[in-house]
Amino acid sequence: MQWTSILAIYFLFWVLSAFLLLPFGIRTHEEIGEEKIPGQADSAPANFRPARVMMRAVILAAILTTAYVLNYIYGWIGPQDLIFWGPTIE
Repeated sequence: MQWTSILAIYFLFWVLSAFLLLPFGIRTHEEIGEEKIPGQADSAPANFRPARVMMRAVILAAILTTAYVLNYIYGWIGPQDLIFWGPTIE
């Protein structure tokens, strides 16, 4: 596998991880006990930290990319392992 392919896979895993981790650790103004700005939505986050979300996404994407590349090299799970019903591939 070429390094550009690994980089592209890492980027895809990073985007997936960032969206997946986005809602974790977010608190509203009501949960924190702060006063809301007039016109603010009740569900608006009070403590959104994009750098923390990005760092978590970097770590998770690195783990997922490593697992993907190792599976590619060693062939732990192949297409034949993902067929749960129907004809088998020989």
